Amino acid sequence: MRDESVKRVRDLFSEFQQKRQKTEKKTAKIRFKDVGEKDVYNITAPFQSADKIVIAGRVEPRGHEFSKVIFFEEKDAAWWPVKDAPIYGLQDPFITTIRNELIFGGVKVRAVGQGLEWRTIMFRGPDIFHLTEFFHGPVGMKDIRLCDLENGRIGLFTRPQGAVGGRGKIGYVEIDNLEDLTKEVIHSAVLLEDMYHPLDWGGVNEAHLLTNGEIGVLAHAACFAQDHLMQERHYYAKSFIFNPVLKKFRDFKIIASRDQFLAGPAKRHDLANVVFSSGLIRQGGKAILYAGVSDTEAHWIEIDDPFGMK
Repeated sequence: MRDESVKRVRDLFSEFQQKRQKTEKKTAKIRFKDVGEKDVYNITAPFQSADKIVIAGRVEPRGHEFSKVIFFEEKDAAWWPVKDAPIYGLQDPFITTIRNELIFGGVKVRAVGQGLEWRTIMFRGPDIFHLTEFFHGPVGMKDIRLCDLENGRIGLFTRPQGAVGGRGKIGYVEIDNLEDLTKEVIHSAVLLEDMYHPLDWGGVNEAHLLTNGEIGVLAHAACFAQDHLMQERHYYAKSFIFNPVLKKFRDFKIIASRDQFLAGPAKRHDLANVVFSSGLIRQGGKAILYAGVSDTEAHWIEIDDPFGMK
């Protein structure tokens, strides 16, 4: 299939609107304390570390994008910074477990001339208090994610842009050990063809090893409201199932959109319709999707488990 014949994100959203249940979803905003007037968004799903249930969140003033990632724990129906936990100068935190070791990462941004430069940074360790940096990704690449595989190897999703990936496509490659994670391996990843139209883009946010050996992928899909203007952005939560043996994906679909969450402010007008998938907690046929909303807030919503009972 040629790229130009791939279904547009806006068409996937139209299909989602037609099929979704019209009843209201269970959803709520997540309250954060002791961060002053700063916004907290693009969080991880809650995870256990150092005998605590914690969330990592992107914390920044409304007026710029130089953020900190802070670990929070829940007390009295709100989330507070974890005492003595490290704070990182990153955006968009993510976590996973590889061979029983915590992997934490985010996007490091720095000013270069009149623009910005970004890359994915990863840390490893037994818990949030004992993390060691072990990987610097290529300049310009976000959404690098890892996943344990049934065969004992490690699956790796990438998101190249530019000459290889256009506005942003998903690649896949496997490694034997974390020590094998290099920029050269990142660049060797094979693109998942027929997923994104050249005018659209997306990336992987979280990968779940399923009981049948496939990978349940939580991701996002995005487009501009008007392609030629490249201004107002529309981001949707999406999912697909990936077969690491056949290197094929299926069930590519949108699973949540901004209008299903509670109303709230946007960082900028062009970000009002943004849902950034953050993490998924699967619960017997249902799932709690955690998401950054409009680049200002963190919300959760209950949805049908996009990976079924696998």
